[in-house]
Amino acid sequence: MKTTFLDFERSIAELESKIEELQFVQDESSVDISDEIKTLTEKSQQLTKDIYANLNPWQVSQVARHPQRPYTLDYVGALFTDFHELHGDRNFADDQSIITGLARFENQPCVVIGHQKGRDTKERALRNFGMSRPEGYRKAKRVMHLAEKFKLPVFTFVDTPGAFPGIDAEERNQSEAIGHNLYVQAELEVPIIATIIGEGGSGGALAIAMGDVVLMLQNSTYSVISPEGCASILWKTADKAPEAAEQLGLTAQRLKAIGLIDKIVTEPIGGAHRDYETMMSNMRKALAESLKTFDGMKVDALLERRHKRLMSYGKFKEIEAKS
Repeated sequence: MKTTFLDFERSIAELESKIEELQFVQDESSVDISDEIKTLTEKSQQLTKDIYANLNPWQVSQVARHPQRPYTLDYVGALFTDFHELHGDRNFADDQSIITGLARFENQPCVVIGHQKGRDTKERALRNFGMSRPEGYRKAKRVMHLAEKFKLPVFTFVDTPGAFPGIDAEERNQSEAIGHNLYVQAELEVPIIATIIGEGGSGGALAIAMGDVVLMLQNSTYSVISPEGCASILWKTADKAPEAAEQLGLTAQRLKAIGLIDKIVTEPIGGAHRDYETMMSNMRKALAESLKTFDGMKVDALLERRHKRLMSYGKFKEIEAKS
């Protein structure tokens, strides 16, 4: 698949285009220009490394939304075996913006839950761009209870702009569905390992992200609101999204520093979409290490650990006001 370049990657795109032209010339003629190709390739790699080492929060937001970024089903196909998808909330419908199912990770039975955005126009409409309705969260809740019944660890993959805000979702009690999921995750008697793989938007993300371990990809975002949504509220225009992204503190580095996530999963240079194989290898290692944390852990210890973790959020320090 031809790489889609973002606005701030124009200089990289120009170099990559020149490399493609030279490769075509070499393939179609007897002229040996391999040295020139090698030089430009090295220059492109270094330029990519330099640009991605200094991304601002708004640029990170763009990478998190990249249309070629690996989605939940990509990770399922690469990291899990014997995946059997489970459908429906047993109440209203099957919301296909959330994938759920039984699988094996490193030969251990488990449950997988994750958002799925869709690649092309048809699939994006089917998946509703990863924005779930109440039945999606209720499906996830049903499968979480199934995991608890059979004592299976839960892996969740978060990638959503937020819960769907449509009238039909509100009619079926969107807020209750999200709130009930938070309640269920708080007391679930099996380990939950959550990974933010793209966008972690508001309650729509949190509904499947209250993990005992929360991982976050290097170029993903996790926030109470999107930069555009925040800008529309504060400045009455989405044009201020870059400024909003700076203030929201939505990057993995910022969230790790304040203790809201546990580990940052390194992405290949240029983002997860540039090298699926390396990304899957990094993810497999991170998930395996996280799962090993709960080897032999009793249910009481698990719940106590989770409770302490949740109660540690929102720490503050009192200071005396100056007179």
